[in-house]
Amino acid sequence: MFEKLVAIEPVSLVPPAEEQLRQYARQVVLHRDIPRDDAEIAGRIGDADAVLLSYTSRLGRAVMERCPNLRYVGMCCSLYSEESANVDIPYARQRGIDVRGIRDYGDRGVVEYVLWQLVEILHGFGGQPGWEAVPREITGLRAGIVGLGTSGGMIAEALRFMGADVRYYSRTRKPEAEGRGIRYQPLDALLRECEAVFTCLNKNVILLHEEQFAQLGSRKILFNTSIGPAADLAALERWLGDGRNLFCCDTVGALGSEGLLVRPNVLCVNTSAGRTREAFVLLSQKVLANIQDHLEGR
Repeated sequence: MFEKLVAIEPVSLVPPAEEQLRQYARQVVLHRDIPRDDAEIAGRIGDADAVLLSYTSRLGRAVMERCPNLRYVGMCCSLYSEESANVDIPYARQRGIDVRGIRDYGDRGVVEYVLWQLVEILHGFGGQPGWEAVPREITGLRAGIVGLGTSGGMIAEALRFMGADVRYYSRTRKPEAEGRGIRYQPLDALLRECEAVFTCLNKNVILLHEEQFAQLGSRKILFNTSIGPAADLAALERWLGDGRNLFCCDTVGALGSEGLLVRPNVLCVNTSAGRTREAFVLLSQKVLANIQDHLEGR
């Protein structure tokens, strides 16, 4: 059991999970606002041996050096890689601090967003101009998935179920997906041939540059479902200069610039599609499981 566990900011745990934290620590402190700076973060942690944080703050070396009792950090947000994490994991490792994150908790909401937005575009629903003169279905749509991880795989399966011609590009081949009829293509070929492209990449991965947008060409629909931008901003702006192209995302973070919101061919709902009631339950379960595994030495 921890002596003291502190959530330095809102961490999106559901109320039953917050209560369950008291089974794992003699003292639990849950802060409901985001700290202003490192000094405030260090002050909130104080003598705690366990910390929880979300994606809105960074826990770096300067803070951890001021918190000698710290032994556990629970990230209540996605941990894709050490490089993209908002915790200095290499320094934590040097100090013997166990850092555990979660992933794959908000994907279903993202899939629902993609299907909703794509149907609205193809049919011309909701006041959206029809993509073609006659409304069309997803059936037969040449759809390319860039990054066939968990969310990319779920989007691919949903589009395949709807009858799309689904292809994918990934750093590693996915034989199981190919066995289900999702065809691998090199990135350039996928960009050239597909009518709609979906980037589903890890945070801080910028894959689309001038060369890729040249291959993507005109009269295309581009979705970005990544947490952050997947495209070089200047290259994306130039591509959007062709009003026949359409860019879709759920958040400004995925777009890369608030300035692009004024463009008529940018569709951004400006809310995270993955932050649903069901996602918060799953997030809570995974955060608690990480704590239990740590305390039991797993």
